[in-house]
Amino acid sequence: ELYKLGPRRIGVFGIPPIGCLPAQRSLAGGSGRMCVEEYNKAAILVNSKLSPTLDSLTATLPQSRIVYIDIYNPLLNLIQYPQNYGFEVSDRGCCGTGNVEVVILCNRYSGTCGDDSKYVFWDSYHPTEKAYKVLVDQVLLKYLDKFV
Repeated sequence: ELYKLGPRRIGVFGIPPIGCLPAQRSLAGGSGRMCVEEYNKAAILVNSKLSPTLDSLTATLPQSRIVYIDIYNPLLNLIQYPQNYGFEVSDRGCCGTGNVEVVILCNRYSGTCGDDSKYVFWDSYHPTEKAYKVLVDQVLLKYLDKFV
């Protein structure tokens, strides 16, 4: 449907390491709030099927470039090795407790951390602006030439 509307260069992001998002660590990671490997394995499975499917679409849709963009590995690396990117906290968000708050629950009443640049996550799902910048820089470096 999107192709019929005219775009020929389309980027499709894979599934992130959902088992390592702060909310999932809180809800299913046990008392130690560990990454939920079952969820990460599901994301890996979906991604392993998505990438070849997109390659197939590119081959069948004239003049198209449909690019699978791996976000799983760059984000997992950011979560596992935050200090390599100048972060201090990667297992909870800046907003509220950082464990379950998301979107509307992050407001002027829930409070935030003192310095969000030390956090990989803003809330229990979404990266901070600084983390997005790191991820976008990596994605552009790796994938930009695939759209040309």
